[in-house]
Amino acid sequence: MLKFYYNLAPNPTKVALCLEEMGLPYETVPIDTRKGEQHEAAFLAINPNAKLPAIVDGDQTVFDSNAILLYLAEKTGQFLPPAGDRGQLLSWLMFVASGIGPYSGQAVHFRNVAPEPKEYAVNRYTFEAQRHWGILDARLAQREYMLGATYGIVDMAVWGWSRLVPFVLGPDAFASFPNVKRHMEAISARPAAARALALKDRHTFKAEMDEAAKLAMFPHLGKKVA
Repeated sequence: MLKFYYNLAPNPTKVALCLEEMGLPYETVPIDTRKGEQHEAAFLAINPNAKLPAIVDGDQTVFDSNAILLYLAEKTGQFLPPAGDRGQLLSWLMFVASGIGPYSGQAVHFRNVAPEPKEYAVNRYTFEAQRHWGILDARLAQREYMLGATYGIVDMAVWGWSRLVPFVLGPDAFASFPNVKRHMEAISARPAAARALALKDRHTFKAEMDEAAKLAMFPHLGKKVA
């Protein structure tokens, strides 16, 4: 059975949605990043980058959430667009991977975790997160789903992060991105999304962001770069 290494962050959540939408049986393997379990040798053998999520599917190991979505879609033949739209599929899937996720994550980090002085970093990453979400909002103003009228893996990739737009950009952020909000709510209403979010009830992850958790999640705090 496929093994799914996860925590409750946005990227594992999008893979959970994909697994549930596809009806694939899977075994959950929780990795508690605040306890530093991502740095243990057993997990590094699966993902040397020490990040979640990852899957092991028979003799195939795949890490990076959008790579997993594409792998599963190609494996099952589900939630892929027509062959003529493959360029759009890859473009928007990588847009989420290289833009939405990193800039949203860094905006959260610098707003909530980084020490002062941080005005420059907060401004840069908040601006870029807003810019990227604005591009998606404009895209979704013209179509129901990211690639047109049909729901697919790019929508799952967006949904993993779009649920957290208010956390990334502030409680009123959806007022600037009404089409992203509409898209997020439509996916959240799907039964598979409810099942994906229910993973939070399967395992209790460490909640405290104490010094040990900070060092586990942000190893640079324990090292000074020359």
